[in-house]
Amino acid sequence: MSALNLRLPDSIHRHIKEIAASDGVSINTFITTAVSEKISALKTEDYLRERGKRAKKGDLGKILNRVPKRKPMPGDEI
Repeated sequence: MSALNLRLPDSIHRHIKEIAASDGVSINTFITTAVSEKISALKTEDYLRERGKRAKKGDLGKILNRVPKRKPMPGDEI
């Protein structure tokens, strides 16, 4: 495990402290979780972008044709 010195504006530190306390976790745990979530979001975005590059034009139509034909649920009508 690594240690990291981090300088934060007082207002951000105050918010982190309040949120961590209300969640019942340490500031360290809160920051670790927040950074992990951000990394996950960025990696997912990269994965989807790369996956999209491999898509073939007609594939979406083939996938949508496999969806059962039925009336939309109430509220989902066009």
